[in-house]
Amino acid sequence: MPNIKSAAKRVKVAEVRRMRNMAAKSRIKTATRKYKEAVEAGNKELAQPLLKDLISLLDKAAGKKLIHKNAAARKKSKLQKAFNAMA
Repeated sequence: MPNIKSAAKRVKVAEVRRMRNMAAKSRIKTATRKYKEAVEAGNKELAQPLLKDLISLLDKAAGKKLIHKNAAARKKSKLQKAFNAMA
């Protein structure tokens, strides 16, 4: 337990940020799962808006340093290639 007031505040702030980061990462994982399910089902009409939303989530996460920008770029590329491979 922190003895100093500023240290106590840092603990609270860190917890709030941790929860926000966990929620954002969870949103990305859920969106990725839904998108992959649509691609595997071959449903291009459903996959297209899901891909658009997922790319937006990845860009926002990279912009906030939640994930590395190159990791976001790599994931977006892989998702787009899967979409383009659909018949």
